[in-house]
Amino acid sequence: MEVAGIQSVADVNDPQALPGNVKVTREDWLAAAMETLISEGVEQVKVLTISDRLGVSRSSFYWYFKSRSHLLELLLAHWESTNTGAITKQAQAAARNVAGAVCNVFKCFVDRNVFDPQLDFAVREWSRRDAPVRQAVDRADAARLAAISAMFERHGIAAKEAEIRAATLYFTQIGYFALGVSQTLEERLANMAMYVYCMSGQYPDNDDIEDFRQYSQTLDGGGK
Repeated sequence: MEVAGIQSVADVNDPQALPGNVKVTREDWLAAAMETLISEGVEQVKVLTISDRLGVSRSSFYWYFKSRSHLLELLLAHWESTNTGAITKQAQAAARNVAGAVCNVFKCFVDRNVFDPQLDFAVREWSRRDAPVRQAVDRADAARLAAISAMFERHGIAAKEAEIRAATLYFTQIGYFALGVSQTLEERLANMAMYVYCMSGQYPDNDDIEDFRQYSQTLDGGGK
């Protein structure tokens, strides 16, 4: 399985290819670690577990990483840069009005290559056992909410109302993922105008709906 965006995490920390005749790359280790985090939890993100998964010796791990803790730091950084980055980027995207701005934020929640809900919940589960990770999750939630709140304010909504609308949008969407609610694209589009209205106080126009439809149809995974 390819983990979208994992290349960027590796590049930040070690942009130069390391020498040596090894069977797997740094990105292979990171991708396998990410898959293990999502499917089995942080307790199984171990050098031996991942080396067995990759079919290589544990020694190649130390070509690329200082320690298991170093690897975990990179996984957490990847989560922060992708999932939180996706929401803040979409909240800052240009829009003609507040309804269009909300539609922009919705886009990141239908694209699993941009916002990965499985990774989000794996990190949240990890945070139950690790105080620094809990702090990272709290910072991420605060940053996401702040970005969405600022989006509403840019479109003329007063600060307190913007804060509540941001919470309504964000917690509703995270709740959809937590409950495993699954919808086809057509089901989502049928209710989208009303959702946007409830969250922004304004109905989206047909162009916004059509833009969202076209964006979603380019994706392999549809949306929730």
